[in-house]
Amino acid sequence: MSELPATMRQIRSLVSVDGTLELSIATIDMPTPAAHEVLVRMEAAPINPSDLGLLLAMADVSRATSAGSADSPVVTAPVPSAVMQGLTPRLGESMPVGNEGSGVVVAAGEHPDAQALLGTLVAIIGGATYGEYRAVPAMSCLVLPDGTDPRDGASCFVNPLTALSMVETMRMEGHTALVHTAAASNLGQMLVKICLADEVPHVNIVRRPEQAGLLRDLGAEYVCDSSAPTFTDDLIAALRATGATIAFDATGGGRLASQILGCMEAAINANATEYSRYGSSVHKQVYIYGGLDRSPTELIRSFGMMWSIGGWLLTPFLQKLGVPGMLRLRQRVVDELTTTFASHYTDEVSLAGALSLDAIQTYAKQATGQKFLIRPSLP
Repeated sequence: MSELPATMRQIRSLVSVDGTLELSIATIDMPTPAAHEVLVRMEAAPINPSDLGLLLAMADVSRATSAGSADSPVVTAPVPSAVMQGLTPRLGESMPVGNEGSGVVVAAGEHPDAQALLGTLVAIIGGATYGEYRAVPAMSCLVLPDGTDPRDGASCFVNPLTALSMVETMRMEGHTALVHTAAASNLGQMLVKICLADEVPHVNIVRRPEQAGLLRDLGAEYVCDSSAPTFTDDLIAALRATGATIAFDATGGGRLASQILGCMEAAINANATEYSRYGSSVHKQVYIYGGLDRSPTELIRSFGMMWSIGGWLLTPFLQKLGVPGMLRLRQRVVDELTTTFASHYTDEVSLAGALSLDAIQTYAKQATGQKFLIRPSLP
């Protein structure tokens, strides 16, 4: 291994007490790995929707301005006053960003498990991946097969493990089929492939006809377009066919969660032999795991009394699943890295390129089919 530099560059996000977001590239000391740690030279890191909360802090990026140099831009944008109360714990703190990525182990602590990873390409998770290097525990690294392109290994954790964990949650809670919204996303396409392989009945909800066509081309049988005038009838029919009673909603706001619960109730009652003023006795569950729609979540109580809406996050679920279960899911990701769990990127940018106004305003939209990959080694 060549001698490492004394410093490294890293994207930082700061929210000031006056309600201003500041994005910059900081120069910090090179980390020294502890005994059980390795130092990874980052080759690729995706910008996922789950990264944007920390990176952009719900700032109004349409009003963003840029200063500094081309190599070290400083972007500022106003944060709405309604958002500031929820950001109190991070005010004034310059925070590193990036949930996951891939790179080569260039230094290691003295423990044999760390030393064994020297020179290998690994995928990592744990934050601060939008930088040139990252020190992480050796046990958190996912060793990638020889010859893997770092681009293919960059998104090994968030989307693949989320999709797999949705199916695991369904099974653990006694359901036999599931519903997924924003289903044409990278994650949604992975979930389609998983459900086909595992023979899990699966209802996909999309927002445009072309998205429905994309999923049908992948083999999805039940796809409902929320923009269609027949959406409610289509969803009830799909729920009757699959028996789905659990849903994972990436939109969060608006009435979609309520619509799903109402259609589940209608599908269940379609075969009911007697009336109950309390609704069906079948429990219906919607988990909100995203916030594509920032408006309030609205409930129209048309789904009886046996229902729940809650939040769902990957990390707490993996803790519940336990180490053996998590390792099982991670191994499946490696085995199907370029098939089931392949990610596709429309833009590759440097650290500075990720902070260009055009890039920020594009990935902030979280548009289906638009995905950015940060390559720290790019000029």
